[in-house]
Amino acid sequence: MTPEPASPRGSDYAALSRQVRQSGLLDRRPRYYAWKITLTVAAFAAGWAAFAVIGDSWWQLADGVFLAAVFAQIGFLGHDAGHSQVFRTRRANTVLGIACGNLGTGVSFAWWAGKHSRHHAHPNTEGADPDIMIGVLAFSGSRARAARGVQRLVFRYQAYLLVPMLFFEAISLHASSIRTVTGASCRHRAWEATLLAVHFVAYLTAVLLVLPPVKAVAFVIVQQGLFGFYLGCSFAPNHKGMPILAASDKTDFLRRQVLTSRNVRGGWLTDFALGGLNYQIEHHLFPSMPRPNLRTAQALVAAFCADRNVAYTQASLLRSYAQALGHLAVVGGELGRPVAGGKAVPAPRQGAAPPRGSAFPS
Repeated sequence: MTPEPASPRGSDYAALSRQVRQSGLLDRRPRYYAWKITLTVAAFAAGWAAFAVIGDSWWQLADGVFLAAVFAQIGFLGHDAGHSQVFRTRRANTVLGIACGNLGTGVSFAWWAGKHSRHHAHPNTEGADPDIMIGVLAFSGSRARAARGVQRLVFRYQAYLLVPMLFFEAISLHASSIRTVTGASCRHRAWEATLLAVHFVAYLTAVLLVLPPVKAVAFVIVQQGLFGFYLGCSFAPNHKGMPILAASDKTDFLRRQVLTSRNVRGGWLTDFALGGLNYQIEHHLFPSMPRPNLRTAQALVAAFCADRNVAYTQASLLRSYAQALGHLAVVGGELGRPVAGGKAVPAPRQGAAPPRGSAFPS
């Protein structure tokens, strides 16, 4: 859970926060979420009803694609609940989050909430942000140079390996969830473990009752692979390729959130497809702001940042992917640079202009 932080009176963030509150942008949007939850549940039910009707057929793979997208949309609802965007009370948001995560998609709400809260508190900060402390990726030259063996080889070619690795993201999410709910630190351990078990038992029972083994395996690979890929593609444009902060960095809250985040330009389809995460700057500044208010808040925040000369980054969806992959290529490429004077030639500083011919666009 990540409510808006307390800020010193007179700080830039306090001034922006007053404008946002006076505009009513932090007010709950019950009607929006009532429709959103209803339509998402209807899509979930329709997907499994179609699964039962289609039966023993390779057309089930098409239904797997549909259900992968529905699972991701359920995940976005769980994300909103985790940030207290949906209901006024913490308990109601937690119930929705567990229903969406553990029961709906097989992802522990407790695991996600803890990890995501740390990310919001320390975005793109070395040693503090779990989203850049991933074993199979290096986001800074120092981490890449410290790698040995197979990990070093993976880092060297990480820009090319990222896309295929995203198809295994759902496996990673499920494994982390199981570890969390079987540990003693999970706050609602009994509920989370029970609903996670119900999800997996119901999912596998439905698939194995309707499909023969080969088609069942194919369906699970397609549905789970695309579910993880969709989530990965939704989160990748937000911070990857943006400045990496040192653990000792003392940048104030507003600048830390804005300078390490990137918005994705687009219309209503982008808003729907990315679950509002395309307004990453506004979301990081005001995590509990309901999703439908983010678009309105964008103009206000962008103008505020312009008045204070704070760099506000926006890019198209494709360009944001290019920047993220380009950054991974630059960091990985450092492992292949010649050694000069006993030291490897360093990669460009994050946020700096790339060298001519680099895969990292300006």
